[in-house]
Formats: sequence, C-alpha cells, structure tokens
Amino acid sequence: MSFVRQDLFIRNQREAELVAYAERLANEIAKTAVYYDETGNFPFEQFEFLKEEGYFKLTVPKEYGGDEISLYEMLLVQERLARGDSSIAFSAGWTLLTFMNVRETRGWPEHILEKLSRAAVENGEPINVINTERNAGNIARGGRPGTIARKTAGGYIISGRKAYASLAPILNHFTIMAYLEDENVNAEFLITKNERVKMVETWNTLGMRATGSHDIVLDQVFVPEDDLLARHEPNKPNRFIADGRVYSLEVPAVYIGIAGAARDYVLHFAKSTYSHSLGDYISAAAHVKQKIAEIEVLYQTSRNFLYSIASRIENNPELKAQLGNEVKIAKYVICNNTVEIIAKAMKIVGGKSLSKGNILERLFRDAQCAAFNPPQDDMVLEQLAESLLKVETEITAPS
Repeated sequence: MSFVRQDLFIRNQREAELVAYAERLANEIAKTAVYYDETGNFPFEQFEFLKEEGYFKLTVPKEYGGDEISLYEMLLVQERLARGDSSIAFSAGWTLLTFMNVRETRGWPEHILEKLSRAAVENGEPINVINTERNAGNIARGGRPGTIARKTAGGYIISGRKAYASLAPILNHFTIMAYLEDENVNAEFLITKNERVKMVETWNTLGMRATGSHDIVLDQVFVPEDDLLARHEPNKPNRFIADGRVYSLEVPAVYIGIAGAARDYVLHFAKSTYSHSLGDYISAAAHVKQKIAEIEVLYQTSRNFLYSIASRIENNPELKAQLGNEVKIAKYVICNNTVEIIAKAMKIVGGKSLSKGNILERLFRDAQCAAFNPPQDDMVLEQLAESLLKVETEITAPS
C-alpha cells in the first residue's frame, strides 16, 4: 500500500511505465520475502522470474538487444523493486550497475561486452564484479588482491578466494581483480564458471539474507588471454573510479526502497490502530504525528538528494566526473537516513516491531548492511575532508 498520491520524481510516460513494471515485479517477489529471510536460502525461482521478465537486460546497450535505460530510470526501478524484497533488489542491482558502467565507460574489450550483453538479453544471465577478499578487503581501499594471476601459454592461471560474491549460486560469468604477478599490476579478468571455480557457502548474516553472497574459490583456473579485460595501473583512470562513480547510486536507491517500505507500513499502522486509552486511532497522538513528520523529512530528503544528482547528470553529462563527492555524500546520507527512519517507525509500532514476521524487524536488519557497503562511512568522511583540504584557496585570518 503506497501513501504517495503522485510521485513527482516520475517525469514522463516512459518512467511511469518502468515504475509500474518494477512495482509488478516487487509485488511478486514480496510474496516470498519472509520465507527467504527466515531460511537464508537463495531464491532461485524469483531470479528465474526476473530473467523471464527481462530485468537483467534493462541497462544493456541497445545495439546488443538491451533496453539501455538511463541512470535516473535505473534508480526508479531499483527503488521500487527493493520495496518488495531488498535482498533480491540488492543482488540483482549489481548486474544493472555493471552493464551501465561498462556501457558508458567502454572499460572492457567490445567483444566481451557484446558476449555478456547477448547472454543477458537472450538467456537472462546476470553478471557481477567480485573484488572483495577477507584478508585484503575491497580494492577500493587500495589493497593488493591476494588472488594471483600467472602468465601461461595462451592466457593466465588464477588462484585465490573471493568473498561476499552476491548471486554466487547462479553466476556463470563474473569478473575479478587479481594481481598480475609478471607485470606487478592489478588486472580485471572475466571468469567463466567451470570445475575449478567452486562456491563455498559462507553467507549467514543478520540482514540481506537472500543475496547468496558466498565465497568463491579459484583453484588454478585457466583464463584465456582475451578474457583479460583491463590492467589497472596505480594513479591512472579505470572504470571503477570513472565518471565520479555515479553508477553506484544504485546502492542507495535500494536503501530508499527499504525506507519507503517502512514508511508505508507505519503510516498504515498509525491510521488503522485504535487506542482505547486515547479514544482514537494512534495517528491522532501528538508524539506519533511528530515521528511521522520526522520520517517524512528524512525520506523526502533522501529521494530529493538521489534524483537531483541523477537529473543533473542527465542534463549535463559532462559533470559526471565532478560529482564524486556528491555521490559519496548521497550514499552516506541516504543509508543513514534509512536506518533512522526504521528506528522511528519501530518506536511508533512498539514492541511488536521486534517480532519475527513483522516487516519492520526484517527491514531493520537489512538496513544495517548499508554500513558495510562501499564506500563505508569512515572512508566517505576521510575522502571528503582530504578533498576540501587540498583545495587551494586564499584563507584570510580573522582580525
């Protein structure tokens, strides 16, 4: 049930159709959200459903049969899908983000982009980038991967272990960063699933329980020369940091979807829960009104922030590279706002919000995962401070 009479962020008929499409998918996956949260099982049938509905081709280039939706449109559909099941939206979003990033940066050889695009269009195959390692962390923090690639005849032999590989149970292709030993440089490789690529079931977490983010072990996997996608030399541009990382706005869009689901639930609860001591529905209580208003301020702040950045990019694409700080701030503000929105909603609902089976209990746990999605809060604040301190401005001491 939605309490938005008119979504002002839907600007035209095409966007309205995309939102209606995403809401239809969200309503379907919502039916099993509780089950997959409780069991931690991977929702194979729901991903088959998304494949059949063409979700994984949304950001694929038109030239290879995809829909080539814009960044703004991707945020709209991801926000809506997350209202149904945030785990599914979060893990599915990596495919949309990856194709949009590579489509815009052309960071892979064209034949690889075509191959993976056609697999997404014709077979509904998702893709993900698996960079994180338990000992090294994410390469975004500057660490050298523990996964090693050694040159051999016709290609490379790669060994290592990757962690938090969302969609691991269904990935036939994914990319990794590995240390190219012979050249002393990090490189991105395309990995095709085979008998030397093994999934280790490690994902059993507080929230986002149905993402299938298990470990992947690469045991002397042969990768053809053509599947070396790019060398990433230090202090040189690469697709992961290109365009101010604007494509990563997909992540906070999911958390806005979580916030929206909590907001709608608590509004319905307040308007339908009668208090005998109050002699009215609890929505008449002043402290409930105040919390609802505070929720709405946070929610609208998040949505305005997200879609204003996307709109600026749409109107002035050349600004993308300059919006790195805004993208980081958006992730920081939106994800923290979501946590606060759910906390306020739980105070309105009371102790029953802690019960298994109550949607707020699940959303609360899912929202906690935002703190560990890159860029993490400490990294955002440190990089913001550094960028400000590097600005050469004339500072006049107070007299």
